[in-house]
Amino acid sequence: MLLAHLARVSQEVASTSARSKKVALLAELFREAAPEDVPVVIPYLAGRLPQGRIGIGWSALRDPAPPAADATLTVRGVDTALTELSEVTGSGSQGERRRRVQELLAAATEPEQRLLTGLLTGEVRQGALDALAVEALAAATDAPAADVRRAVMLGGLQEVARDLLADGPAALARFRLTVGRPVGPMLAQSAKSPAEAVAKLGPCAVEEKLDGIRVQVHRDGDDVRVHTRTLDDVTDRLPEVVEAALTLPAARFVLDGEVIALDADGRPLPFQRTAGRFGSRVDVAAAQAALPLSPVFFDILYADDRDLMDLPFEERHAELARLVPEPMRVRRVVVQEPGGAAALEAVEDFWAKTLRRGHEGVVVKGLAAPYSAGRRGASWLKVKPVHTLDLVVLAAEWGHGRRSGKLSNLHLGARAEDGSFVMLGKTFKGLTDAVLAWQTERLRELAVDESGYVVTVRPELVVEIAYDGLQTSSRYPAGVTLRFARVVRYREDKTPEEADTVKSVLTAHGVPES
Repeated sequence: MLLAHLARVSQEVASTSARSKKVALLAELFREAAPEDVPVVIPYLAGRLPQGRIGIGWSALRDPAPPAADATLTVRGVDTALTELSEVTGSGSQGERRRRVQELLAAATEPEQRLLTGLLTGEVRQGALDALAVEALAAATDAPAADVRRAVMLGGLQEVARDLLADGPAALARFRLTVGRPVGPMLAQSAKSPAEAVAKLGPCAVEEKLDGIRVQVHRDGDDVRVHTRTLDDVTDRLPEVVEAALTLPAARFVLDGEVIALDADGRPLPFQRTAGRFGSRVDVAAAQAALPLSPVFFDILYADDRDLMDLPFEERHAELARLVPEPMRVRRVVVQEPGGAAALEAVEDFWAKTLRRGHEGVVVKGLAAPYSAGRRGASWLKVKPVHTLDLVVLAAEWGHGRRSGKLSNLHLGARAEDGSFVMLGKTFKGLTDAVLAWQTERLRELAVDESGYVVTVRPELVVEIAYDGLQTSSRYPAGVTLRFARVVRYREDKTPEEADTVKSVLTAHGVPES
């Protein structure tokens, strides 16, 4: 398939708000795609690269060659080029990566350049989400939507799409829960408070939300495999999880949980410590000795040759408790009658104790809910305390795709003791079209340098930012950056002198000043 065809459909999907029209556009695209194209087509439509982030910054995209007159790039050819580009390392790699990016852009037509730039910068947002792709695949192949959805839960969207387009609806029977083959994890939607979540779900369990790394553990006899939420096999990195799984009194099972680094008192260490240990690929034994990770499980999908996913959560947890000892299970409180004052008091008490133990919040789970693999189901609701800061806009980056011609990605700063501003991170999230238009006009009024893709502005505009916490980062002068930052609102009623300080931000999160 030509990349130009995909770029055209991507733009058409972005320009319509009607769900039915989006599905029809995607269905027609799938009918015309080769099965081998689909593992690339689907992530491109969703605005992501199959390779993940490949380290291409704006400097490599600056001043592209004029677009090509004719469309010659293919979807799989571009995917191969980006895979090869991601593997370029060592001395001179930065220049070589820029050369390859520019060579690729020179071969692209104008719509293809827009799509490629958006994919490389993470700014493709046309609403072609996985749920729409599932509906479109069903329409394109005349397969029952429920059957496609179930297969995707168990086999992954790209794999199901490839087989479905190659072999038709009969291919769906191949996708079933099998020990050793990971499935997409069930995900949670958000709620504003534990009380709101309990009120929505009725009888439920309130569990600690650990700030660790999601793992799915498969055991078949003496063979144990550990997978991430993105289904990557990380068994070799987590020998302690393998050892823990082999101690359990069952020969075949699939467990869902997290691994997390804990201190001597059982409190969670910063997420970056967990992530750093998890990422260790060399001398894993030494890394484990220096910082062991603890597995903590909260669900079970398969045990003793039984697929448990369709059982109510209450029954699944009983199976989990039978197999996994309490120290390896997440803490929880069960609410059978959520309307009473005593129940709400117990929930609030559990919430407060969870936060005091250093965890990031709770997940409230309906007791009657099945396990919806790969879906963000309404029967799991996560609740985290909302952190907000008043920060100053230091600069903004020109957007791409739907945001072309708008200043989008904001550079955010907190006040230093000397009156200057220290950058804590960036965000383009939480911006409506109206806010984008307003901030573009306002920031250009404050601009002191518009010569590149980054527009530097006078530090006068205060914006309220919500975020999930801090993480260490050598890229920023304070040594930390904001996690999952998003714009709440602009605060034109506040002056830059009223913005939060670097010191107060670090102190609030227990981070010593460097």
